[in-house]
Amino acid sequence: MMKNTLKVVLLTSMLPLAANAAEELTPWYIGAGLGVNNYEPNCDQKTMKICHDDSPYAWDVLAGYLFNDYFGIELGYRALGRAQWVDYSNKLNDVGADGMTLGLVGFYPFANKWSFSAEAGAMSYIISNKKQWNTEYYSDNGIAPFIGAGIGYNFTDNLKLQAKYRRYENLDEDKWKTLELDSNYWGLELSYRFGSNKPTAAAVAPVVAPVDSDNDGVNDDVDQCPATPSTHRVDANGCTIYEAITEQSDVGGILFDNDSSVIKSASYSDIEKLANYMKKNPEFTVVIEGHASNVGTPDYNMDLSERRAQAVAEVLTSKYGIESSRVKAVGYGVTKPIVEGNTPEAHKQNRRIEAIVTKTEKRAVLK
Repeated sequence: MMKNTLKVVLLTSMLPLAANAAEELTPWYIGAGLGVNNYEPNCDQKTMKICHDDSPYAWDVLAGYLFNDYFGIELGYRALGRAQWVDYSNKLNDVGADGMTLGLVGFYPFANKWSFSAEAGAMSYIISNKKQWNTEYYSDNGIAPFIGAGIGYNFTDNLKLQAKYRRYENLDEDKWKTLELDSNYWGLELSYRFGSNKPTAAAVAPVVAPVDSDNDGVNDDVDQCPATPSTHRVDANGCTIYEAITEQSDVGGILFDNDSSVIKSASYSDIEKLANYMKKNPEFTVVIEGHASNVGTPDYNMDLSERRAQAVAEVLTSKYGIESSRVKAVGYGVTKPIVEGNTPEAHKQNRRIEAIVTKTEKRAVLK
């Protein structure tokens, strides 16, 4: 009964190993073996009259775990077969041992697919004697050390066949001191290692088609300026390319009396309008151009035109607070008349200043 229980426990413990077999070569393996066993001293014992083997065939099942490719641990169940003899009291003895084993095993590959193995461990055994055809049955248990060696061949990365030799010591019955046995086992063992040694294919990232949501020629993953108009030229970051555009415009003029650079009171409203325009557009600059009528000498008129321009510029900076760096005064004398001729009306229109505003703005470069 106990033997059957141990078998069930071992086989049940192997089921999770099989269920968890992964798609790569795992450290777990299972196996089973079959062979012949010889108990000794057996027929050399003085208590034996007639000796012969009843059932020398032995078998085992196992589960193992590899710490690396060269070293592991095995848990198993082994039945070592039975031996039969007639002792000097003419009673038939039928003796056998089986039990759980735990051992360390080492492997040494020496050629393609070939390897040596060595093992050492202990067997928790039950030894029984079915004496006189089981009419005088008795048993005992204990711990017996064992060692072993083998040579194996890998048919595949998973499947290995090994020829095994094991030596068991001190398979003794200590209750009545009737049995003191050792054992030699020879057999074949077939094992299966879970998983596959095929290299795992590298995960291929899905190919994502590039997206250019704003159709500016720069994909969204690098576009730092989304929603750029498709008509704009853009840089490598997807941002609109701008160019500086400079424009000049005449925002009006102021007339002066003959031979005067004094600003008329009625003209201050025009200068204030110019100042407000400059404040609303702080990036604009203005050039105050002074002019004179063609009366008098050219040098005098040049100086007069400069004084007229300077007078307006002074009002812009001192009265209305426009930065002097944004205001420039230039005199042109009589070189730029707006009305030709030597008439009173022509002289009146040419005694003036003109405000030329220069604006520089960023303008998107179009495709």
